[in-house]
Amino acid sequence: MAPAFATARFRIQAAIARRGGRPDTAVVHLVWAGQDRGGTYTDLRITDLSFTRTIKKGTVTWTPQPRT
Repeated sequence: MAPAFATARFRIQAAIARRGGRPDTAVVHLVWAGQDRGGTYTDLRITDLSFTRTIKKGTVTWTPQPRT
């Protein structure tokens, strides 16, 4: 059975990024709504995404980190 939001539409309702526990990390907090297979939007879902900054040859890259 497929997850409820597997091929559904979604919309970002709010987002903010803040420095993580170290200067080279960031946490992005998303508030989003997803449309289920029945067409109903479920509001105020919250997801936190973590990123780590790396610098190679002067190029900055933000790498997503696995969820813990």
